[in-house]
Amino acid sequence: MKTLTALCVSAALLMGAGIAQAKDVSPAQIVELSNSGAIMPFAQLDAAALAQHPGATLLDTDLEESNGRYIYQVDVRDGKGQKWEVELDAETAEVLKNKQDD
Repeated sequence: MKTLTALCVSAALLMGAGIAQAKDVSPAQIVELSNSGAIMPFAQLDAAALAQHPGATLLDTDLEESNGRYIYQVDVRDGKGQKWEVELDAETAEVLKNKQDD
């Protein structure tokens, strides 16, 4: 019985780990995705993120692939000095997350 329980727990953990993983996109892939139109140009994505916090400054960006979807992560600092994390769908610029970052 202990073996069956251990197997079930292990299987559940492995399934959950696969679901939650996101992977960074390589520079070569970024060029290919951008040239093919699969993702929007970074300048447009940056503008979409900055529009969420007028007057903000761009701090950092990252492109990840998660479950077949490309997510563009942008860190910005607003005029009050607060840091924000904005996540956009890289294909449509839809805002997926916009939260204050500590």
